[in-house]
Amino acid sequence: MMTSTRQAKQGVLSKLDTEIVNQFSFVLYLYFILDFFLRFSSRIPGYGVIRPTLVAVVVISLLLFLQREKLRGRFNDPIFKALFVLFGYIVISLPLVEWPGSVIRSNLDPFIKAVVFLFFTALIVDTEKRLKWFIGVFVFCQVFRVLEPLYMNITQGYWGSSTHLSGGDFADRLAGAPADVINPNELGFVIATAIPFLHYLLWPLGWKSKLIYLVLMPAMLYALLLTMSRGAFVALLVVAFLVFKESRHKMGLIVMAVVLVIGALNVMTPLQKDRYLSLVDSNTAGGASADGRLRGMVGEFKLGLTRPVAGHGLGTTPEAKYHKWGSTKASHNLYAEIVIELGLIGFVIFLRFLYQIARRLSVVRSRFAALDKNNQSYYSRLNKCLIAVFWMYAVYSLNYWGLSQYYWYLLGGLVIAFGRLVSHELSASCELSSSSRHTDEVRPSYPLASRIRG
Repeated sequence: MMTSTRQAKQGVLSKLDTEIVNQFSFVLYLYFILDFFLRFSSRIPGYGVIRPTLVAVVVISLLLFLQREKLRGRFNDPIFKALFVLFGYIVISLPLVEWPGSVIRSNLDPFIKAVVFLFFTALIVDTEKRLKWFIGVFVFCQVFRVLEPLYMNITQGYWGSSTHLSGGDFADRLAGAPADVINPNELGFVIATAIPFLHYLLWPLGWKSKLIYLVLMPAMLYALLLTMSRGAFVALLVVAFLVFKESRHKMGLIVMAVVLVIGALNVMTPLQKDRYLSLVDSNTAGGASADGRLRGMVGEFKLGLTRPVAGHGLGTTPEAKYHKWGSTKASHNLYAEIVIELGLIGFVIFLRFLYQIARRLSVVRSRFAALDKNNQSYYSRLNKCLIAVFWMYAVYSLNYWGLSQYYWYLLGGLVIAFGRLVSHELSASCELSSSSRHTDEVRPSYPLASRIRG
């Protein structure tokens, strides 16, 4: 009986979603993900000469163009529409910004490379199997980027970076592997990104998945300690709060948290303890850098308000800082970066893009009961995971730039793909339920599916 029900449901799903992108496009996109995150160009001599990332983007774009009939209607998604408004604003405001030449010469390219993650993920990840494969490959890449430098640290004493302390001293900090070239804060961001996926997608499964989780999680947390990234630590607290809020085993989580804190204090050096204590105690050696970071954020917002309407131009934060302060460092705050580059209008438009992502996840979650699935289903667990990642990103962006970085756009594309698949699942469940009653009732409409799409 269960097999026949599953077959019937698959038949309904196949009718609802027959227009899927061909398999070659999906496989090529997975390769693009591996190449982008694992940096094959830095690992394979001579490989970078052929510009593999650019070639992959061009080929995937061409393949999608040739299959444009299959994509009809997908761009009506509110997240897509919010992004198109952002595109339009960047184009229209270009003559009004401080440095339009810099935008065209140097800064459009990184922005386009970041935004393609939304388009490719939203358009190519169009079946449940592909969704699972994509997330698996993405999470594998992030975990590998953490374990590689951690292994080098344990076996070779590798650190990759250091930070300045008061009194002229320096402390070693774990950064990405030599081939990865990400700094400690960026490595902390990778760790904070991977942990929600590991927790929600591995822990609720069988003993093999739990074993993998129990092996990986201590390594990820230890690597986070070695990065001494306070922003990543705060972001991880956001994830921990969401996990705690939804858990039915709160006392067990409290006990686990106490054990983790005791274990962390036992393995941290005095300098590492001081670094994290500086979050709450300005009298520590790391307190000066924490206060300086806060002053820097305030200064960035003030810099953005010197051109509050159209901004200085996409990607021109380092240029604006140089002319104002003599420094070319990237922004330490995504929201300040947007005000600097796009002005207050662009800031509101980008926040609307983030709102549409959050709204989709909220609607899916609030209507999950209609799918007739238990709380441990893959879609349900992934929905919780994406909500945690969204809020972690929102908080981490207070300490991280990102207008021309991939992470918000990849999450947006993933939410579009996920929302579309859940909508199909809901429609299939409703249609299957209707047909199983064998009545002459009029086929019901699916307002829940419409709400999820919109």
